[in-house]
Amino acid sequence: MNSILKRLIVGAVTLASLALSGCGYNTIQEQDEAVKASWSEVVNQYQRRADLIPNLVRTVQGFAAQEEKVLVGVTEARARATSIQVTPELVNDPVALERYQKVQGELTSALKTLLAISENYPQLKSDQNFRDLQAQLEGTENRIAVARNRYIAAVQAYNGTIRRFPSNLTAMVFSYEVKPNFTVENEAAISAAPTVDFSAPAPAK
Repeated sequence: MNSILKRLIVGAVTLASLALSGCGYNTIQEQDEAVKASWSEVVNQYQRRADLIPNLVRTVQGFAAQEEKVLVGVTEARARATSIQVTPELVNDPVALERYQKVQGELTSALKTLLAISENYPQLKSDQNFRDLQAQLEGTENRIAVARNRYIAAVQAYNGTIRRFPSNLTAMVFSYEVKPNFTVENEAAISAAPTVDFSAPAPAK
């Protein structure tokens, strides 16, 4: 009797495994993990950028302390960007993700303005520390772009799977929902060049 019961259990488990693989359950799991991993990389690169900013602000301040408005703007934008608690659940919350995108976009714009004012200060542009920080920041921005693109692709693949039959039925059974993604509006805000007025000469130190 025990032998028959064991065979029934093994058979049931086998059938369940085949059913789950056929209905897209395993694919959903794999793609969900890919979304989490790609999101972690996005967060890591944004944090790397945030870590560079204090040194950048101090360096610029040493040559252009009169640009107080720009310096304060970058510092405040960084504070807003780093004040958001980033949890794994954030990628499932459209409102939270939109807010995260917004503050990161604001920081990107503030940084572009900060780097733009260097054109008005030859000594700052020639400072080795500033050039090193600028190169690191540019490299980080490139990494952010790559990480964001990977995240976008991972979310698109995941969302496509849970909308497609028959895996959409599995998604409904296990309460998997479409994940929010980076928006076109946010991309436009990040890529927009800042407006900097150099019509007036820089104040003397």
